[in-house]
Amino acid sequence: MLLVIDVGNTNIVFAVHDGNKWLGTWRFATMANRTSDEYAATLFFLMSKHNIPADKITRAIIGTVVPPVLYQLLLLCRKWFLVDPIVASSSLDWGFEIRTDNPKEVGVDRLLNGLAAHQLYGGPLVVVDLGTATTFDVVDQDGNYCGGVISPGLTLSLEALHSAAARLPRIGIGRPQSVIGKETIGAMRSGIYWGYIGLIEGIIERIKKEFLVSEITVVGTGGLAPLLAEGTPVFKEINSELTLEGLRILADKNSSGNKI
Repeated sequence: MLLVIDVGNTNIVFAVHDGNKWLGTWRFATMANRTSDEYAATLFFLMSKHNIPADKITRAIIGTVVPPVLYQLLLLCRKWFLVDPIVASSSLDWGFEIRTDNPKEVGVDRLLNGLAAHQLYGGPLVVVDLGTATTFDVVDQDGNYCGGVISPGLTLSLEALHSAAARLPRIGIGRPQSVIGKETIGAMRSGIYWGYIGLIEGIIERIKKEFLVSEITVVGTGGLAPLLAEGTPVFKEINSELTLEGLRILADKNSSGNKI
């Protein structure tokens, strides 16, 4: 069985795949000071609740955009699962070209999303990841990664509004029924929600023109993708497990990450 570890700025997702399906998926808050023993204590308990024997883990892969947590996760795999994990990086065999000026600086989460989306949905396509940042990643017909767009995420934008404007409250994200807000909170919710809908639709149209295509498959991922998809027909697919699927596919393409 394969242990997959996806480290984002907000959450770390652990998942186990048996070669046919996902057996369990668990989320931890991303904390740089959490030790391998703390991960193991909680993870072993959760796995036991799903009847997943820890000694059946024979491979592992880690994808991270938060370097400070990597050491403890490596230690978790080696000490507790007796597995030397693959660490996702641009130097691995991805099965496609990274057509950017500096491939090493592309976040592995973006490459993983492109890898999984192309295998699942074909190309050309754009992956819109609605997480801490809102990213757009372009993949061509053959699966090659062609670059993309990075903008602030919805939560970051809300926090910036609250922090920089003394009289604006901290609010949650939701879909407003009207564009014109009748009070401050309604106006803020409208600006964030419909503003990001406009951002997504506008950037997708510009990508299509620059990519010289009339149609392109748009795949949404990240925690806020289902909410944003309610407000626009631009998304053809929503897949919250896209990065996990990318890690699984990458592990299958690369032969290390086996039992020590």
